[in-house]
Amino acid sequence: MADVAAKERKILVAVDESEESSYALSWCIENIIPGNSNDTLILLYSVPPRTVYTSMDGSGYLFSSDIVATMERYSNDVAQCIMAKAKRACKDLDGVKVETIVEHGDARDVICQVAEKLHVDMLVVGSHGYGVIKRAFLGSVSNHCAQNVKCPVLIVKKPKTNGSSN
Repeated sequence: MADVAAKERKILVAVDESEESSYALSWCIENIIPGNSNDTLILLYSVPPRTVYTSMDGSGYLFSSDIVATMERYSNDVAQCIMAKAKRACKDLDGVKVETIVEHGDARDVICQVAEKLHVDMLVVGSHGYGVIKRAFLGSVSNHCAQNVKCPVLIVKKPKTNGSSN
């Protein structure tokens, strides 16, 4: 078993702006990373696809290239903030390599593609805890990943608090 502990693991953690994502990253740091300083922790954020606008919206207004550029800058700023917060959570990890990846696209597809491309040993995702109806309309990123990636998937569910509306 000593050889197993020395093996470098690549652990992919999907992050976004949600509390559930922050909790999943913290849980991973506290429960999976300790004791193995050879790990590589890969933080992945998927920038949601921008809605495709025609040159004219339904009300007859044109979307100028300035507006589209502003929306793109905003998306990039959000991605930078999310990754900075995730990296801060990892600042005290000794010997663990922390890498960040920002990709554009639907989170379900992006996470699965990156996990496969990098041949990660584990994928960690948070669970938003949607009910059946919300999950049917919005889809479950964690469920999609669990069904489609080849590596083990750890879905971390944030404990409900007494004041929670879930």
